[in-house]
Amino acid sequence: MTVQEDELRALRNARYSEIQQQIEAQSEPQTEIEQAAAIAEQESEELAIAIRDILTPAARDRVARVEMAFPELATMVKKHFYTLQTNGELTGVVDDSTLKRVLQEISDSTRRKTTIRRI
Repeated sequence: MTVQEDELRALRNARYSEIQQQIEAQSEPQTEIEQAAAIAEQESEELAIAIRDILTPAARDRVARVEMAFPELATMVKKHFYTLQTNGELTGVVDDSTLKRVLQEISDSTRRKTTIRRI
């Protein structure tokens, strides 16, 4: 019976190591996802801090309202202003009227022009 017990122990050890490898293989993508989420969260926090300095309170309120309806648009506008500030092209703070104009320009450029032709 010792030969059978040794074979059984060897099979158990082999299966145990196989399961460990599967768990490690499954955990690698999870850790990558967690790292990417942490980096994205850090970038988001840095952007939020920078936006506090760039926009007036009224403009920040408008961006917050836009973000509720169109999160991609709000993120794009925030990144645009952040880029302008880091490049030194933005002097001073952005007020609500300037933000409205930028949002209108973006809206006009992304809106489809529809024409109706009668036949």
